[in-house]
Amino acid sequence: MEENSLPKHIAFILDGNRRWAKSKGKPASFGHKKGAETLENIVRYANKIGIKYLTAYVFSTENWKRKAEEVSAIMTILQNYLDDFGKRADLENIKINIIGNPNRLSEKMQKSIKNCMERTKNNTGIVFNIALNYGGRDEIVRAVRKIASNVQKGEILPEEITENTIQENLYTKNQPDPDLVIRTSGEERISNFLLWQIAYSEFLFVQKNWPDFNEKDLDEAIEEYKKRTRKFGAN
Repeated sequence: MEENSLPKHIAFILDGNRRWAKSKGKPASFGHKKGAETLENIVRYANKIGIKYLTAYVFSTENWKRKAEEVSAIMTILQNYLDDFGKRADLENIKINIIGNPNRLSEKMQKSIKNCMERTKNNTGIVFNIALNYGGRDEIVRAVRKIASNVQKGEILPEEITENTIQENLYTKNQPDPDLVIRTSGEERISNFLLWQIAYSEFLFVQKNWPDFNEKDLDEAIEEYKKRTRKFGAN
């Protein structure tokens, strides 16, 4: 696959873990665990074929509304994932970056996040953004607050605020916006994901539940992306 024809940044809305588990007569936690394994495989493959950035929506600010038992299971799976995959990612030159609001996460989870990012910070392969306790609106609110604070301090004038000013205060600072957004399980909505960054992204909605998504599916998604003409508002 020619590297210059690849999307630089692919973002995933991982949907269908619970449906996949239910179809097999298993609890939701079984689907989330399988989904974590699928994510690791896809990140590893994306790194292999030359994708530069991959962002995965693993837990939103709205997911706290789910049953406490499921949320607890997800957090345990995610923490184990960070602790274990962080070590393997380091060996494979993958840089892990956690995006989202850490304040509501447990101290243990915050420690796992810090250790994982510290361990892989100097890696030069794919940048793997894990959106954890992430919400697009929450991200924009946090960015606006930072900018307002800078205005209050006299560091910037209101009329000097540009799109770039906002971009520099987002979690994805210094990263290109996603070229392609893939959502699994057949649902066709954004769900508060990267609201600023996906203004001109291409979208692909896949019928498969996330645990069934594989390397071939990613290849097919990339081939579909390559067929599209991106105009960014021009003719």
